[in-house]
Amino acid sequence: MADPLVPRMQGFGTTIFAEMSALAVATGSINLGQGFPDTDGPPAMLDAAVEAIRSGGNQYPPGPGVPELREAVAAQRLDRYGLEYDPATEVYVTVGATEGISAAVLALTGPGDEVIVFEPYYDSYAATIALAGAERRPVTLRPVEGRFTFDPDELRAAVGPRTRAILVNSPHNPAGTVFTRAEMEAIAAVCREHDLIAITDEVYEYLTFDGAEHIALATLEGMRERTVSVSSTGKTFSVTGWKTGWVTAPAEYVRAVQTVKQFTTYAVGGPWQRATAYALRNELPWVEDLRASLESKRDRLITGLEAAGFTTYRPQGTYFVQADIRPLGFTDGMELARALPEKVGVVAVPTQVFYDHAEAGAHFVRFAFCKKDEVIDEAAERLRRLG
Repeated sequence: MADPLVPRMQGFGTTIFAEMSALAVATGSINLGQGFPDTDGPPAMLDAAVEAIRSGGNQYPPGPGVPELREAVAAQRLDRYGLEYDPATEVYVTVGATEGISAAVLALTGPGDEVIVFEPYYDSYAATIALAGAERRPVTLRPVEGRFTFDPDELRAAVGPRTRAILVNSPHNPAGTVFTRAEMEAIAAVCREHDLIAITDEVYEYLTFDGAEHIALATLEGMRERTVSVSSTGKTFSVTGWKTGWVTAPAEYVRAVQTVKQFTTYAVGGPWQRATAYALRNELPWVEDLRASLESKRDRLITGLEAAGFTTYRPQGTYFVQADIRPLGFTDGMELARALPEKVGVVAVPTQVFYDHAEAGAHFVRFAFCKKDEVIDEAAERLRRLG
């Protein structure tokens, strides 16, 4: 029987996260592959979700999101970035940031269009662009002086007559880069010059280290009117299973996103929305404690990885450390990642799966540090056996 999958989605099998997490379970390994914390978010936020369930908020909420969450998101964007959004027409709630990004790409691009992405990129970007019938144009991030960055000339060269949009992720997963103001200005200049739509994935907006500042692209000159900003509660408040995200954008872009999203999931779980609204207004001090804790965990994992023989790149944000495997005598990250569970009982993710140009990332693997200290320490001890 012929493959029933439509041609544009052939090549997109099981995600690397599902594959590696299943391998972790099958081998009893420590899972430093998939980026989810092993502790919960703020207790009062969890209580707010329970109260929302017990008080009867269990039927369909409004499709665009409950008013209190849309208002809380608008207040957050104003307080943190000075950006004003009308909660009624310029804020829209989605099933996590993943759906927000996919709905934006599906609504705003189509067959014949090109979408610029920075590689390595989160794997859903490629699948979503394919679903839209569009084509991706990758711009490679490369290590320069200890951090991953792009060449502005390569960015400008990636723009062609069919380029419609650019997908910008900062803080960046999996590279750990927080784009500087100068880097964001370079992106903004290209968007303005070529009339591009920017779709920004800002899910790690609070989780930056060493004083790195997250610059919201929409704050730059001429960018609010062409930027669809996406964020979520999962990473900020350590509740990745709640899948509650949001889009902020000019009203006409929000209407476009709504046109797609209303026919996929329609609405997002009401109790999670109400608890998220509470947290955005009351639990940001908890998030600052989380940020400081993650910075310490990052350093803890880097120390362990370097003691095991890896070369590491110190991330400025997110949950992840990129590790170069060549000092240990390995050259293929996919091969090593699949062997690690049996070799030492640790799971990582091969970075090459996040590239169009896989050779650029073949010698990197990604480790997550959003875990308890004792888990990080045990993983580091096991990884020493590689030497």
